[in-house]
Amino acid sequence: MTEEGKNEMREKVEAALAMVRPSLEADGGGVELVDITDDNVVEVRLQGACKGCPMSQMTLAMGIGRVLRQEVPEVTDVRAVD
Repeated sequence: MTEEGKNEMREKVEAALAMVRPSLEADGGGVELVDITDDNVVEVRLQGACKGCPMSQMTLAMGIGRVLRQEVPEVTDVRAVD
């Protein structure tokens, strides 16, 4: 992927994350984009109440991951990193 393509995908991912942030923030949490790998895996860092929450894996898969794949079909996976 070209540098321009990477930047475009990063912008799309940031826009999709902006869609889920209000619901995370309402519960005292947050999400930060860390990286997008060469194979289109999005790495995020859960913050605040989301970090260490027993439901964080469900939030990641059913909330963040679902929205990212819907808005940015190129995304192959979403992973939480520390």
